[in-house]
Amino acid sequence: MICMKKTLNIDAKLLADARAASHAATDTDTIRLGLEALVRQAAYQRLRAFRGSETMVLETRRRYDEQD
Repeated sequence: MICMKKTLNIDAKLLADARAASHAATDTDTIRLGLEALVRQAAYQRLRAFRGSETMVLETRRRYDEQD
């Protein structure tokens, strides 16, 4: 893992709210958790874009479908 030092201007209240919401121990952990969440969300959105794009797939039953 490569670490870097950066100087960031972050609103103190926003950082405090994010730290409380994430239960992070440090400001660094708060920023890391926020960035990881952003990356996961972007990957999820890219995956969602593929939903329904494959035309040759047969319909499959889902776990939440009513059982016959």
